[in-house]
Amino acid sequence: MKIKDIIRRLEEIAPPAYQEGYDNAGLLTGDREAGLRGVLVSLDCTEAVLEEAVSKGCNMVVSHHPIVFTGLKRLTGDGYVQRVVIRAIREGIAIYAIHTNLDNVTHGVNRKICDKLGLENCRVLRPMTGRLKKFAVFCPRDHAEKVRAALFAEGGGYIGNYSECSFNSEGTGTFRGGEGADPYVGTPGERHLEEEVRVEVVIPDIHLSSATRAMIQAHPYEEPAYDVYPLENAFPAAGAGMVGDLPAPAGEMEFLEKLKSVFRTGCVRHTAPAGKPVSRVAVCGGAGSFLLEDAVHAGADLFVSADFKYHQFFDADGRIVIADVGHFESEQFTIELLGQLLTDKMPKFALHLTETSTNPVRYI
Repeated sequence: MKIKDIIRRLEEIAPPAYQEGYDNAGLLTGDREAGLRGVLVSLDCTEAVLEEAVSKGCNMVVSHHPIVFTGLKRLTGDGYVQRVVIRAIREGIAIYAIHTNLDNVTHGVNRKICDKLGLENCRVLRPMTGRLKKFAVFCPRDHAEKVRAALFAEGGGYIGNYSECSFNSEGTGTFRGGEGADPYVGTPGERHLEEEVRVEVVIPDIHLSSATRAMIQAHPYEEPAYDVYPLENAFPAAGAGMVGDLPAPAGEMEFLEKLKSVFRTGCVRHTAPAGKPVSRVAVCGGAGSFLLEDAVHAGADLFVSADFKYHQFFDADGRIVIADVGHFESEQFTIELLGQLLTDKMPKFALHLTETSTNPVRYI
């Protein structure tokens, strides 16, 4: 097995296209073609984590947070970021970060938090937009099913909890084959009329290339006619944060105590209780203050996240309870999540979950 095999699986789990524009997820150091000896999964890649990787014979670290966010102009060992990069290169350790793209998929960081809290009916809090395309192709009636099936097999036709969604309209197509043409029907040089079906499906942009290739392979014409339209529809399969419902309402203080236990922290910063039961909960691993209004509009009674500034707590304004559990604490289950997602499909390789706590914050 090579490092590129793990990268392929990671990018199936969380496509790089779903990372935010400011992010720097992906392979940060190392050779994709190098043989794989072992993988260490961590939340951060620190000097202590690299030392642990060396001691366990791992030549790849998969971390949630990228050690390099912006460009490095020099590598002189000034600062922990440069020291980590230098050590990784010297030891031949590949560092791969899977960050906001893992935050933004429905089976990612925020779903893991929802599962830990026992939430049901979970959905993305702020779905992405601009990630969907309308794909329309014209084909003979007797090939419509084959073309539809090809599009469905490559990720087309999903709308929420429904699959194989398409719209089909019949009409008459015309064409005239030119010199060198080999038409499926008709005679070169003569205009031909053919009863056709317009097959329309919605496709996520990350599947557009593969779906187009599959359609062309299934289509009988040597030059299939098709259209691709950008859509601004919300894309419920990816986005920031999640919201879900508790199986039964809980008291506010009772639920806040539960957060202390689940996130293994002695400190939860929160706004004043609103004086009503907690039934719906919004979550966002890491810094999630940008989703406060989304949480309110989703009808959440309480919002679990981290890194709220002093004045941002006022923005709750009695509409919702903010519970700041800490950045590391909110994302700590990502290590367990990645371990599960990697071993589910690739069970036969040396995978280690870090024993090093990378939380830079201490409490007394």
